Amino acid sequence: MVEERSLKVLSNETTFFSKVSNALTKLLIPTKIGINSMMINLKRSGVIKSYENLKSAEEVNDITKKEQYKNRYEESYTLYLESIDKHIMDSIYKKVKNNTASVFEKNALSNYYTVVHLKENEYLEYKYRKQKFLLDLDYQSLQESKKIKTLDKFEAIYIEKLDSIYKGILKNYSVKLADGIRAKVVNQVDLYKKIFELLEDYIKNVLPIKIKIDGEEKYSKILADYEEYEKFDVGKLDERDFLEKNMILLGLSRVLFTHSLPLVAAEQCYKKLLKDTRNLIVKSKAEEKKESVYNMLLKLIEDYNVKLLSTKVYWDKPSERDAYMKFWNAYSKSNSEREKEILSLKRELYDTDDEYEKYAEVRKFYKDKLTSLGAMKKIKCVSRGIFNGYFTKL
Repeated sequence: MVEERSLKVLSNETTFFSKVSNALTKLLIPTKIGINSMMINLKRSGVIKSYENLKSAEEVNDITKKEQYKNRYEESYTLYLESIDKHIMDSIYKKVKNNTASVFEKNALSNYYTVVHLKENEYLEYKYRKQKFLLDLDYQSLQESKKIKTLDKFEAIYIEKLDSIYKGILKNYSVKLADGIRAKVVNQVDLYKKIFELLEDYIKNVLPIKIKIDGEEKYSKILADYEEYEKFDVGKLDERDFLEKNMILLGLSRVLFTHSLPLVAAEQCYKKLLKDTRNLIVKSKAEEKKESVYNMLLKLIEDYNVKLLSTKVYWDKPSERDAYMKFWNAYSKSNSEREKEILSLKRELYDTDDEYEKYAEVRKFYKDKLTSLGAMKKIKCVSRGIFNGYFTKL
């Protein structure tokens, strides 16, 4: 892909010759846009043809032709992206400079700046983000042009490429998260935020097209979760809704991004959600809201243990594996919601025991819940300095 030229917009001079030059530029812009648009159409047609040839070779399993068409496809794809890039530089940039750009074009150039800004410090993410930006820009232009036949042919390429791009970005984030944990970097908040935002962007903008192309049957395992996510896609969300939405996104990621967001990274994301939910329980003063957050915590504990830990093979500490297996064997055999709730609360007490003081308030909340469920009894201790103790009912 071609490298970017300078995008700095210079202020217009007020000399006679400058005014004449600007006037001529405005007259020539439509011609330039027309040429660039024509080139994009030609390069896009080349990509579509190469893609169709590749798929035909794959269907008959012609290894020689498959390799040949694969190379042609990648070459035509590169030329196609370069034509869109040139269109931005030669046309949109000049239209913005001469105040003749539409709102869409102004936003496109602004987003282009944002992507290019990544190049210096985040080259890998820049590489993926730029491809995504150029593909999105052309896809939106095709939608607006209402060229249905071209759109239908191009959509499969668009989705296949986006799938690869999202997985690449997620894998990059996962590596950073793992490196940060190994290096004991405390502040990982921005990285968690980026992961959840990318997952949401995929579920919101890519998954619906994949379902339309492939059919609902292929995604039957996640349709219920996807429909649940859609409830959070409208209206203003409070902190509890925001956490539940992220919980659903993580659940979907276990099916859609098994390798790009590996278990180690997904586990850290679940732990972050658990931590935030515990804090929200303590922070919530209204009893109704506290109960609402608590009910979400129970769903989160189940998701974390069912969708993630039940698939975990390697454990750092055998004692953690044994504690989990003990919990999971009992939980999977439990016959009532009350039994599951008791087991979940005991599991939470176990998970927060290493940070006893940090979670003292929420641990008290858990113990009060266990007491109300009849699984723990509260007593007044006679030892000096110890009051309102608890013991587990056997």
